[in-house]
Parts: sequence; structure tokens; C-alpha cells
Amino acid sequence: MIDIAKCEELDRADPLRHVRDRYHVPKGMIYLDGNSLGLMPLAARERVRLAVEQEWAEDLITSWNRNGWFRLPHVIGDKIARLIGGGEGNVIVADTISVNQFKVLSAAVALRRDRTTILSDSGNFPSDLYVAQGLSAFMQGAATLKLVEPEQVLDSITPDVAVVMITDVDYRTGRRHDMAAITRRAHEKGALVIWDLAHSAGALPVDLLGIDADFAIGCTYKYLNGGPGAPAFVFVNPRLQNGSVPALVGWWGQTNPFAFETTFTPADGITRMQCGTQGILTMQALNAALDQWTDIDMRSVQVKSRSLCQTFVELVEHHCATFALKLAGPRNFDERGSHVSFHCPNGYAVMQALIARKVIGDFRAPDMIRFGFAPCYNSHVEVFQAAGVLAEVLRTRSWDRREYLAQKSVT
Repeated sequence: MIDIAKCEELDRADPLRHVRDRYHVPKGMIYLDGNSLGLMPLAARERVRLAVEQEWAEDLITSWNRNGWFRLPHVIGDKIARLIGGGEGNVIVADTISVNQFKVLSAAVALRRDRTTILSDSGNFPSDLYVAQGLSAFMQGAATLKLVEPEQVLDSITPDVAVVMITDVDYRTGRRHDMAAITRRAHEKGALVIWDLAHSAGALPVDLLGIDADFAIGCTYKYLNGGPGAPAFVFVNPRLQNGSVPALVGWWGQTNPFAFETTFTPADGITRMQCGTQGILTMQALNAALDQWTDIDMRSVQVKSRSLCQTFVELVEHHCATFALKLAGPRNFDERGSHVSFHCPNGYAVMQALIARKVIGDFRAPDMIRFGFAPCYNSHVEVFQAAGVLAEVLRTRSWDRREYLAQKSVT
């Protein structure tokens, strides 16, 4: 059985242990929710201060040129591209993940107008499905959403499928799809693929160009630590960029925005995936966050992620064996992302009791307590301590209190 000494040994051997010092870790807190909102990079505070006090307050409109504001979506996009195998010039930062899903889905459907099905799975994040439903309604059913179980995706890619729209890592269970196999099968059947990397980017190695992915989207406020509401990103394969035009377009995607022409002409390349003016203060916070990744090898991130998840599962199943907890998702850690969920009776109240003890995770309906492990700053000792607190909460039934049972707006 894993003990505290073993966890300390693993932390001493961790090649990423120095990276934790780059983030603000609240005193006394065990933060296991980086899969929802990552810790604040220390450098972000100074970068945003500079953007507010100098670039905005003093330089004002000249900052679009003088301080490189106009190019930030490309500059940051290239930093993200290194982490997801996207290649320089193929990723841009803009808008929200749902807005970007609409852009790439509408562009992909337009490239396969002779097909009628958008294929996704029941483990996909609901917002992605809502976007597909909204587009289908707008198109009066010319392309309709078909949902299958995650295990059925490969066999469901039939000749009527225009787009396969999949989230790489299931936001609830942590189950990971075989991106290469699904992309390959889709191409064999003439379909395009959109990958949602919300729970992958910054947690696992991704090789978009290596698997010849068509499109990808992702958020930056989780493992990439860009801050609440940080802008999302879009990847488009170079072979598709100049042939893809989203239904939602705007002046930042125009070939020459400052010509102020009344007819939209899409810019070349990934630039056309922008729409309106970007939020520069959030961009600068994200820019500082991405600078923390320049010396990080994503293979080391994956190795540590697997170790943290496996250690936590073993500890929880040992210390909580007498309680009705059940691991969600596969036991093969090669098939998992970087978070762990357990089905747990009274799970919402249990999580609230943990949060009150400064062990921060979250709850996902109907009954899952979820713990995200960010390899850049979480440690094995934290994992050991968190499992112990969970066991104590369950053993003492300290979750059974009115303030923990009353559900808040955000879970």
C-alpha cells in the first residue's frame, strides 16, 4: 500500500517539481480542480498590471501597434500549438470555446453539404451538443445531430456522416478516445473531425498534425491556467484553412479589416477564424500563463498525470473500501485524461464537506465527485492528504449537514 513516505519519494524524483513555484497556491489548500480553473501564474499579475497601467492607461490606442495587441491572438496561438502538435500558424486564440465550436462546425458542414449527419457521443460536453443542435435548427434539419455511446463512435462513422464532433477526454469520467483511430476512420469514410481538447491541452500530449486532424478547439482556463473566462483557441489543418469559411464572421477575420469594405472577404489561413475585437486584458493574462510552458516536455506531464491519478485511485479505494464509491471510467490509465471521478452517494454534500476542509474538487451530476490533477503544480503528498480527508469525511458522515446538502448555483 502507498504511504506518505512513498509519496514524498515520488515528489523528490519529479522532474516538474520546480514548476509549482511559478503559481500562486493558496495557503493550506489542496487544489484538485485545475481541470475547471487552473491556479494563477505569478507572472500574470505583473503582465496584467503592465497592460492596465501602461498599455491601456498611458499608451491607449497606440498599443494596438506599439505593444503588439493586434497580433496577440497569433502569438499566443503559436505557444499553444507547441503543446498540442498544431504547428506554427495553425492555431489562433479567440472568443469562447462554444463560439469556436460553432465556427468550425459550420465551416465543416459546409465542406460536406452532400451529407446529413453530425456524429457525437453521449459523453460529449453538453455545450458542444447544444451548438450542434442550434446549427441544425438554423439549417432546418439539413444536418442533424446523432448521439451514440462513446464505445460506438468508430462503428457509427457511416457514409452519411459529414462531421464527427468529439471531446477527447470525457469531462465526467475521464475516459479518453483514440484520436488517431477515429480520425483515420472518419477520413476513410469521407467525413471531417472536430476535436474538443478542453480536458487535454496542458494535461496530455496531443499531436494534431501527426494524426492529420481537421479541426480542434479548446479552452485555456483549465490546465493552461489562463484565468477565468480566458479566451479559447481554434486549430485548422493547413490543407483546409483557405477552403473553410465559418458561418460566424467578423472584421478581424477580414482580409484587410482596416480597408472597411462592406463585403466580407475571408483572410488567408487561420486568421479567418477570428470574429470581433479580442479582449486584450484576458489575452495578456493568458500570454503570461503560456510563457510558463516554454521548458516543459508534455511527455513528462503525461507521466506525472498518470502517476497522480493512479496513486489517488489506489489510496481512495483502500481507505474508502467500506463506502459505496465506484470509479468512473476505465481502469487502464492509458485510456484516461488527468482527472478522476467517483460515483458517490450524496456526492454533492460530500464535496462541499471536502471544500470546507480546503480540499477543492467539484461535483458533476448526477452523483460524481471529481478531482483534477494538474501535473505542473499538484504533488503526490497532496494526493495522499486529499484521500485521507475524503476517508475522514465519509467515516464521520460530516457531509450530513444542512449547509452542505443545499446545492449552490455552481457545482
